[in-house]
Amino acid sequence: MIANALIATIAFLLALGFWLLGELRFLVPYKAVLFHRYGTPILAYATVLFMNLFALLFVINRRFFLKDTGRKLSHLDKQLHVGHGEAPAPSLDAIDEEQD
Repeated sequence: MIANALIATIAFLLALGFWLLGELRFLVPYKAVLFHRYGTPILAYATVLFMNLFALLFVINRRFFLKDTGRKLSHLDKQLHVGHGEAPAPSLDAIDEEQD
């Protein structure tokens, strides 16, 4: 789930970066000055954008792709505690053979 959100975040930010490279082509002659003067705020903004986008995609991933997981797991837990689980208990003969 984290990997899916991370891949989607990276893909979105790469697409945004390539789009901005095309739109801000007129700033290419000034890139050294812009990075020297505004490099830290640009990096801080990109980091905050990455974290917020990752959190948003993580929440969306949990909301839509883990639907009814708690109900399904509680049903399985109840079955195992009652003893009607699908995993059979080991027989006493198998336990005795392992100890020998």
